[in-house]
Amino acid sequence: MHIDATTAVLLVLLGFGVGAFGTVVGAGGGFILTPILLLVYPHDSARTLTAISLTAVFFNAASGTAAYARQRRTDFRSGVVFALAALPGSVAGALVVGVVSRRVFDGLMGGVLGLLAVWLLSGERWLPGPGRRHVARRLLTDRQGLLYEYDVPMLRGTAYSFVVGFVSSFLGIGGGVIHVPLLVRALGFPTHVATATSHFVLAVMSGVGALTHAVTGSFAHGHGTHRAAALSVGVVAGAQVGAHLSLRLRGRAIELLLAVALLGLAARLLVAA
Repeated sequence: MHIDATTAVLLVLLGFGVGAFGTVVGAGGGFILTPILLLVYPHDSARTLTAISLTAVFFNAASGTAAYARQRRTDFRSGVVFALAALPGSVAGALVVGVVSRRVFDGLMGGVLGLLAVWLLSGERWLPGPGRRHVARRLLTDRQGLLYEYDVPMLRGTAYSFVVGFVSSFLGIGGGVIHVPLLVRALGFPTHVATATSHFVLAVMSGVGALTHAVTGSFAHGHGTHRAAALSVGVVAGAQVGAHLSLRLRGRAIELLLAVALLGLAARLLVAA
């Protein structure tokens, strides 16, 4: 049984908006989509809604990654390492979610995300000092001829990515909303490179997660496959628009948009706790 045409159109439009904003800030949109789905479908299982959201996040991140790759703003060398580091964290998060009290964890995560938002707004950075070991030099020139030159502390980035994978799997929101602040403020990435690289890492993480949900039957109820398909059509188109809009925004404007999104998610988690 398929969803009706009106519902399909509304889901496509929702996916478009989520995909555009998620791509601009490099967060994939899952942190917006999951709470909306919980409100719209209160009788569906969290497992099914998480699977739907994660599938949409994958298509959003994959589409955004393709667009950012054309802009030549993705640090694939760092991104591959961070994506591999995030995968074990994703598995660990899925295992722990059934053990730790969700109410307690939501309260803790709400506080952490609120602090990340304040950190972004303050502009403070924790960058590697000169002469530090395991720091990789990066030089990227994008399609517009802009040069990005920065150092990446790979060990620190690998550890952060494991944590991002864990949190992403636990909350079912995608990890970009946490990864981008860490890439910018703690690892020294230029904002535009951070959003592009985060999208690549998110595509790998969410792709594995969505495949796991498909194999374990999470889409079996509530027309999950049809809803995920409609949302995915929207996010693919929205991601292309979002990547284009990012060219017109300064790095600081992107950081402010992400900070607002973080505060919104933090408030939701704290209220739920």
